[in-house]
Amino acid sequence: MTGLITILDLGLAFAGYIIIRKLCGRNASSPLPPGPKKLPLLGNLFDMPNHKEWLTFAAWGEKWGDLVSVSVFGQHMVIVNSAQLAMEMLDKKGSIYSDRPVIQMGGEMVGWRNTLVLLPYGERFRSYRKLFHQLIGSNASMSQFYPVEEAETHAFLKRLLSMPQDLAGHVRRTAGAIILRISHGYEVKEGIDPFVKLADLATEQFSLSTTPGGFLVNLVPALNRLPDWFPGTGFKETAREWANTLDNMIEQPYQYVKDQLSLGTAELSFTARLLEEPGLTPEKEFDIKWTAGSLYSGGADTTVSAIYAFFKAMALHPEVVATVQAEIDSVVGPDRLPSFADRNDLPFVNALVLEVLRWHSVTPTGIPHVVTEDNIHDGYLIPKGSLIIANVWKMLHDPRMYSDPMKFNPERFLGPNPEPDPRQVCFGFGRRICPGRVLADASIFITCAMTLAVFDISKYMEDGKFVEPVVDQTTGTISHPTAFQCSIKPRSHKALALINAEL
Repeated sequence: MTGLITILDLGLAFAGYIIIRKLCGRNASSPLPPGPKKLPLLGNLFDMPNHKEWLTFAAWGEKWGDLVSVSVFGQHMVIVNSAQLAMEMLDKKGSIYSDRPVIQMGGEMVGWRNTLVLLPYGERFRSYRKLFHQLIGSNASMSQFYPVEEAETHAFLKRLLSMPQDLAGHVRRTAGAIILRISHGYEVKEGIDPFVKLADLATEQFSLSTTPGGFLVNLVPALNRLPDWFPGTGFKETAREWANTLDNMIEQPYQYVKDQLSLGTAELSFTARLLEEPGLTPEKEFDIKWTAGSLYSGGADTTVSAIYAFFKAMALHPEVVATVQAEIDSVVGPDRLPSFADRNDLPFVNALVLEVLRWHSVTPTGIPHVVTEDNIHDGYLIPKGSLIIANVWKMLHDPRMYSDPMKFNPERFLGPNPEPDPRQVCFGFGRRICPGRVLADASIFITCAMTLAVFDISKYMEDGKFVEPVVDQTTGTISHPTAFQCSIKPRSHKALALINAEL
């Protein structure tokens, strides 16, 4: 898919590098942050990892410090391995650290630059954020969608009971069902739903097309100007196919809402509420369509990753399962399922949610920020145009912040001296913090609470032996726990009755 770096590719890159150096060269009194030694012209091309890059970045941090500088073909990158530094730069200096990189394959050629995650910092970005905050930006505004969350999670329990071996499929379908009802008022169909399938395909393509080493054109944008007949340009046809997927994912659910509104049958949803407001203009409609698509695509895969991680953690830690169940039994009792109304009375369940978010990094290196002017930080020059990569995985597994960080331990968030809330890191920083974080947090909470109220989760047994789940995760902008099996069984006859109760 990515092709090999040919002599022509390198020649184009070298020429571009020399031109950039001549046009944009600078003599700065402050040094760049330290990092691995750079080669002439190529920079750190051969140092850059193409697999689980957060581990390499963390190793660089151990050697050179919390700010590490690398470059590829003249493009500066600064790796931030400390949560405190990330907050100082990306939060406190958000006015200059909030832009996004131009990602040639995923952003420009496929079209993800129109979604909030890659939208350049500016007026349209602020419009998108305002629309998000208006409807799901706080617990109070999100509460209007709690009935949807509870109903779809109850439906998830039923599917889990009938086919526990298809855990991954049920998690993905339920995440899609919740996000589509909230974003577009659409109820997913049984079996393979076309909108859920579209979201799955599009987000997989997003992850592949935005990974720095995934396509050479992301490192050498000039390759996009080569004619289609030129050898090695198959990525252009791939981009056209993926752009069509993205267009369908944005347009089809949006048209569904418009059709339902015209018939007077539209359910409460993010899109319907905004379309019913007075003063709708073509520009406002564009913003609504792509904001809804951003919500739909952003939540469809990230929540899947976190909830799948929850099940792996529970299979590995029966003592946590027992503690959570004891709390739920004490607060909720055996005669009903937990709800959002119980959340304040379930401190261990809330601690479990935090530990799931910390233990498994859904976006291990986040989405890079771009600094829009030269900046001196901690005595180092951060050149204008540098990519700022927050190593979220390292921050959430930093022994300076979390004791025994590789251990799954919800109790770290309880007591008089709780450890730092991982939501301050895992949802991003500054003006680029995830606007759907309240929704994601709610989805994970209700899944953890409802599932453990009625199911026992344990290691899978095969041929009389327990199969130990491997603690590992996949490479990609959005990272998932590696596949595993676990045993999922109803706790009791009363639990079985709760699962089978009418929705």
